[in-house]
Amino acid sequence: MTAKAIGRLGPGFIVAICFSIAALEGYDIQAFGVAAPRMAPDLGLGPSQLGLAGSAAMLGLAIGALTGGWAADLFGRRPVLTVSVALFGIFSVVTAMSQSYEMLVLARLATGLGFGGAMPNMMAIATEISPPNRRAITTTSMFCGLPAGGSAVALLAQFGGEVVDWRTIFLIGGALPLLLAPVVFFFLPETRPASAQHVDRRVIHGLFGGKRALATSLIWLAFALDLLVTYLLLNWLPTLMVAKGFTPQDGAQASFWMNICSVVGALILGWIADRTGYRGLLVAVFAGLAVALYGLSQFTSIGMLYAAAGAAGFAVVGGLYILYALAPTYYPEGVRAAGSGAAIAFGRMGSIAGPLIAGELRAVGFGPDQVLLTLVPAAVVTALGVFALTTFCEPYALD
Repeated sequence: MTAKAIGRLGPGFIVAICFSIAALEGYDIQAFGVAAPRMAPDLGLGPSQLGLAGSAAMLGLAIGALTGGWAADLFGRRPVLTVSVALFGIFSVVTAMSQSYEMLVLARLATGLGFGGAMPNMMAIATEISPPNRRAITTTSMFCGLPAGGSAVALLAQFGGEVVDWRTIFLIGGALPLLLAPVVFFFLPETRPASAQHVDRRVIHGLFGGKRALATSLIWLAFALDLLVTYLLLNWLPTLMVAKGFTPQDGAQASFWMNICSVVGALILGWIADRTGYRGLLVAVFAGLAVALYGLSQFTSIGMLYAAAGAAGFAVVGGLYILYALAPTYYPEGVRAAGSGAAIAFGRMGSIAGPLIAGELRAVGFGPDQVLLTLVPAAVVTALGVFALTTFCEPYALD
C-alpha cells in the first residue's frame, strides 16, 4: 500500500473496517452457542448432531484460512477479504433458513470458510499499514472486535426475549456483513506491497523454505497451545466451577471476568509490545498464564477465582492477539497472508482439541482441579516456544 493511500484514508479508517469485520465474525461464532437451545428442538437435533454442526464452522475456518491466505498473496487483500465477508454473510442467512440437519451443517461449513478467509487478511493488513512502533496495538485493536461481537449477540439474546428467535439472530448476523462487503470493496485500499511481484504458489515451500521451517513450527506450536487453553476455558470454565462446588451464577461470572479482561489484556499488551518488543513480554505473559491456571485449580475463595479467571483471560487472549501481530513478520511479502492463514488453521486444531480433552478427562474421573492443572504445562511450553521463536528466528524487515 502506498504512503499516499494511507495518508488519504488514514490507518484508523482501515482499522475501523477490520474491527467491524472481526466484530461480525465474533457475533456469528458466538451466535451458534446462543441460538443452540432453541435451534435444537426446532430442527430435531440431538446433542451429537448439535456438536457436529457447531464444529463444522471451525473446520471451515481452518480450510478458509489456508486457502484465503494463499489467495490473498496471489490476488490481493481487498478482493479476497470482500469475498470472505460476503461468503459468511450469505451463509449466515442460509443458516437462518435451514430446515434440516444436513442443510445446517453445510451452511455452517461455508460460513466458516468465510471466517477463515478473512482472518489472515486482517493479520497481513495490520502488518502492512503499521509502522513498527504501532504494529501490535493496530493488530490487537482490530481483533478486539471478536469478543465485542460475541458480547453483542449475547446481549441481543438476553434482552430480545421471545421477539428475537434463533433465526432472527442469524439473519441479523448475515445482513450486516452483506452491507459491509461493498464498503470493503470500494473503500478499503489494497495493502499488498507493490514490490510483491513474486508469489510462491508452492505453499509448503513458502512456509518451510528459506530457513523458515523452525519459525513456522514454533508459530504453529504457540497458536495451537494458546487456542487449546482458550477454548477449553471458554467451553468448560462455568462447568468446572460448578464441579468445584460453586453455583452456575458463579461460573457464569467467572466466564464474564475472563472475557472482559481478555479485551483489556489485548489492548494493554499491544501497547506494551510496541514499546518493549515481543520476547520478554510474551514469555512473561505465558508464564503468568501458567500461574493463573494454577490459581484456578487451587483457590477456594470465589473472589480469588474471579481474579484468576480474569488473569487467565488477560494472558491467554491478550497473548494470542500479540501472536497475531508477530506471526506475519516471519514471512516475506509473497507468502505473508499464506503464513498467517496456516498459523490460524493449525491453531484451530487446538481449539477443537481443547474442549474434547476436557470432556475425556472428566469422563475418566479427573476432578475439575486436575483438568485445570493439565493446562499449566501447555502454558509453560508456549512460553518456551515464543522465547525460542524470538531468539533463534529472524523476522523480515517490514519498515
